[in-house]
Amino acid sequence: MKSKTKIIVGVIAAAIVIPIMIYTLSPLFINTSVNEPPPVSALAFQKFMNMTEERRIQAASNMTQNEKEAIMKMAAQENNTANENMPSEIRSQEPPASQTVLTGKFIGVNDGIHNADGLARVIPLDNGTSVLRLENFKATNGPDLYVYLATDNSASDIVNLGRLKGNIGNQNYVIPAGTDLSKYDRVLVWCRAFSVLFGSAQLVPVPLTAH
Repeated sequence: MKSKTKIIVGVIAAAIVIPIMIYTLSPLFINTSVNEPPPVSALAFQKFMNMTEERRIQAASNMTQNEKEAIMKMAAQENNTANENMPSEIRSQEPPASQTVLTGKFIGVNDGIHNADGLARVIPLDNGTSVLRLENFKATNGPDLYVYLATDNSASDIVNLGRLKGNIGNQNYVIPAGTDLSKYDRVLVWCRAFSVLFGSAQLVPVPLTAH
């Protein structure tokens, strides 16, 4: 009777422990890759237009058809609406407005289990919102990984951008309108299940210059 009870208890324990082990350990060995195209913004358009003609030709050769069409539409809109009454010789002498973008490089915990590497970049869009883009991103996997904007590395005050789409590759996350990026100036890859940091990137303003 006692041996039967032990068997039943063992079966119940296994039914509880095994799924938990699969849930927590399997992500460590299964990579999920994603490769989303960057959103085309007015900022990207201005950067393209600031290039020399040769650099524009080179950049265009690496664009997708959708990116090329977006650039062409923006150029048409700018030609039709900007400074219509100003002589062309004056318009051509006006320097582009000084612009900056927020970027940061991921620093991983790098303890053999928790790590993240790559670049975080905030891209302003034409509708007034912004997108956080992770580029050349790679992290060790884990359960319940999320992307946060935070005030510190302990996730004491955060803006939740959603579940990490993949532990490898380029990906975009919409930043809620009204988010104060001077306050929430860190990007965290955070495990909600165990409240563990995998990596963080400090967002700092970088001047946008022509190449």
